[in-house]
Amino acid sequence: MRRIKLDFCDFWPDHRKTDNYFYNLLSTQYDIVICDSPDFLICSCFGKDYLRYNCIRIFYTGENIRPNFVEYDYAFSFDYLNNPDNYRLPLYALYSDPRKLIKPEDFNVDAIMKEKTKFCSFVVSNPNGKIRNEFFFKLSQYKKVDSAGRLFNNVGGPVKDKYAFMKMYKFNIAFENSSHEGYSTEKIVEPMLSNSIPIYWGNRLVDRDFNPKSFINYYDYRDFDVLIERIIQIDNDDNLWGDYLRQPFYYNNEVNEFARPENVLKQFDYIFNNDRVPVAQKRKPPVAQKRKPLSYFLITYKPTISNLRRSPGFVRRQAVQICGKPGRWCKLTKRRKA
Repeated sequence: MRRIKLDFCDFWPDHRKTDNYFYNLLSTQYDIVICDSPDFLICSCFGKDYLRYNCIRIFYTGENIRPNFVEYDYAFSFDYLNNPDNYRLPLYALYSDPRKLIKPEDFNVDAIMKEKTKFCSFVVSNPNGKIRNEFFFKLSQYKKVDSAGRLFNNVGGPVKDKYAFMKMYKFNIAFENSSHEGYSTEKIVEPMLSNSIPIYWGNRLVDRDFNPKSFINYYDYRDFDVLIERIIQIDNDDNLWGDYLRQPFYYNNEVNEFARPENVLKQFDYIFNNDRVPVAQKRKPPVAQKRKPLSYFLITYKPTISNLRRSPGFVRRQAVQICGKPGRWCKLTKRRKA
């Protein structure tokens, strides 16, 4: 195995360098050595420690932000970019084994339907999803939506086992925190793993990730009212509900191209074998700016009697300190030799 000197930084607080998606995946093909002087750095968006490294920087984000190729050499992001240095790796690929969504041949919809004793679940703690919050209250006008997160909790407190809770429900509100093309997180995967039909909003291109016949997509409907009419129709027709659940989550019941481990490894192979100068070494260190000679100074404050009584040296020092800055009231003072 080829030895790769690697390090991680700027990840979430409980991130472990020797037990995470990237380390475990890369260890299947490479001898990974975690060290303080790596050849490759995988960094996320929760800090600035990456600035201390002059090696190849590989950016990863689970947030709805864009990769900055001025600061990083490569990126694993949500974005569809026409750039070989970016690989689209949605968060759901790291959140759970993507193969868990492959439906077995003996998938029994009738048995699952008997478990569905309640209408719709909502398990959210982040209060900042304006559209998500509006939809929760809108759908609740039809039937009670059971909220089991910290937000709008109406079941007696946050639940400990999210999946066990969702399994009782026919539907789940699976809205992202924000919307961007390509931005798909675990929100849609959690109800799928619980055999609950996701009601999804967030990524307009989500049908590139998952079979659109297996979930209810907000973007297929004109507005909330039309969407809720469809949910009511499905809720009152067990055969129609079962038709959604019988559909494979992936096209052809195969893990999509973005989440396939072999494709992610191919991208790392491209990175590890691409001999290039890191962007950190290309950037020139800042050079101290020399003060340009001036023909006169400007004092950008209105002189008071107390200031005028001070020594000329004081006035000159003040002028140098604020030289060249525009003021509401300016006074021409002493010239200086160039």
